[in-house]
Amino acid sequence: MRILLVSQMYPSAAAPSLGTFVAALERELEARGHELARAVVDRRDARWRHLGLARDVVRTASRFCPDVVYAHFLVPAGLLGVLAGRAPAVVTAHGQDVENARRSALVRAATRLAVRRAEGVVAVSDWLRRRLEEVVPDARGRTAVIDCGVDVGRFSPGDQTDARREVAWAPDGTGFLCVGSLSERKNVVRLARAFRRHGEGSLLFVGEGPLREVLTGMPGVEVRKPVQHSRVPDYLRAADVVCQPSLVEPFGLAALEGLACARSVVATSVGGPPEFVTPGSGVLVDPEDEEAIAAALGEAAALPRPNLEARAAAEPYDVRLKAAQIEALLERAAGAADATAAPRSDS
Repeated sequence: MRILLVSQMYPSAAAPSLGTFVAALERELEARGHELARAVVDRRDARWRHLGLARDVVRTASRFCPDVVYAHFLVPAGLLGVLAGRAPAVVTAHGQDVENARRSALVRAATRLAVRRAEGVVAVSDWLRRRLEEVVPDARGRTAVIDCGVDVGRFSPGDQTDARREVAWAPDGTGFLCVGSLSERKNVVRLARAFRRHGEGSLLFVGEGPLREVLTGMPGVEVRKPVQHSRVPDYLRAADVVCQPSLVEPFGLAALEGLACARSVVATSVGGPPEFVTPGSGVLVDPEDEEAIAAALGEAAALPRPNLEARAAAEPYDVRLKAAQIEALLERAAGAADATAAPRSDS
């Protein structure tokens, strides 16, 4: 198939952590023999980025003549894909796009149009599917749950001593790690306070965001800038426990990557993580309960190291399996359009 990939998040040298899950699925679809062209936004601070995306969708679709459009995020990328992609489209909800539709009547109308015009709709967790169907009833019965998966080949167990040497991290006691944006939604300040309440080990944040200055200088806490996604597995292997107690996680990729590296996790109970954090692989926690987070850090630290239950929990989410599911959905979308366009037989 000729697949036009449309996304408002895509990694680049300037923004290495932006939409890495999109690029991973793109690579797997190419490995399965498909030809892809992309119209994407690969910078966080690009002015008029959505207008630029609209222009790129039109130009790329005209040049590339896709069989199907594969769009990530419902609005604007999904809407642009269904309106200007010149082919049937499959649109993917990731979380914030659904919340935007819940809060804004204008975005809700645009989201409904994207869903109605799409040949297929995807949500990255069953939790998100339910929220999408609440705000856009047209999605009911048409939304497939397919997460973005994890590359279990790259994110795999490894020697912790080598990993700590590679990332230059020598934690005092248990090494707790949080990878992601330093924002209110990621609940990083409450995590840091819970860590101090727990009272043992070292906590490393790897990311950027508005709460960096609040975290910097807290006892036992280290803050580093974001790293290329290719370096994230080393950080995960260097850790004992991977933490993602966000206020909400529509899926929870960082926690899944931690599991794939055989590291126990502390993950939020709100959103997608309860769908893949199994008993023995980590601890689910109420993200607004600081005392519960502190207790969860202790529980997770007491689990085996490396944690083979964690690795087993991640293996069904291999990105190659997810790419095969997406491939089938894209083929159905393209086939449905061909069937509609085919002339009827007179026999």
